[in-house]
Amino acid sequence: MIFGMVETRRTRRWSWWLGTTLITAGVVILGYVAWQFWGTSWLSQRTQDRIVSEVEKAWDDPTVPAEQKAVNVEEGTASALIRVPRFGDDYVVPVLEGTSDQVLASGFGHFEDTVGPGEVGNYALAAHRITHGEPLRDMPSLRPGDEVIVETSATTYTYQLTSSGASLEVPFTAGWVLADLPRNPDPKGVQPVQEKGQRLITLTTCAELFHTDNRLVAFGVLTEKSPRQP
Repeated sequence: MIFGMVETRRTRRWSWWLGTTLITAGVVILGYVAWQFWGTSWLSQRTQDRIVSEVEKAWDDPTVPAEQKAVNVEEGTASALIRVPRFGDDYVVPVLEGTSDQVLASGFGHFEDTVGPGEVGNYALAAHRITHGEPLRDMPSLRPGDEVIVETSATTYTYQLTSSGASLEVPFTAGWVLADLPRNPDPKGVQPVQEKGQRLITLTTCAELFHTDNRLVAFGVLTEKSPRQP
């Protein structure tokens, strides 16, 4: 009888510890998920705001040459600011060179080996759709004719989209979207007008709000440039 009571106590104790461990693990997992979806965005938005402030301050410094487009910040090299009127009047996100995890956690990333703002060729950018500030969360809402405004230290470039934000979905391995003049291997698929000498912009982001290997892609063409107003 005593032996049975001891075994029952041990079983209850083991069950209590198992239950406590499972609850703790669940809380940790939920906390991690919450941080990924909300915490990283909160932190990244603060980082983006700081970078925008640092960039504008450097560009407005009269001692810095107007043609100096890049500003060194803690996260990398910031070369431009992006404004998308459809996303709101207060939408402004920095562009950093490269597409490393640190860069994409700080704003838009400019693909290496693609041209700079306003140049002949393809100015190709990537950004997160969810987590890390979510610069392109509303990518599917973009429509042909929407403007993407790229501001550098000396010049403001206005691009007009020629495709919507949800009209082209490709695998992440589809390198053709980064070409100077992207040509869709699907002849019926979305692509820019195939004319040499175009000054294009390409926006890329995840196709889904959760993990996916596919990307949404939107193309645009330069329609205007003007001196930047401090």
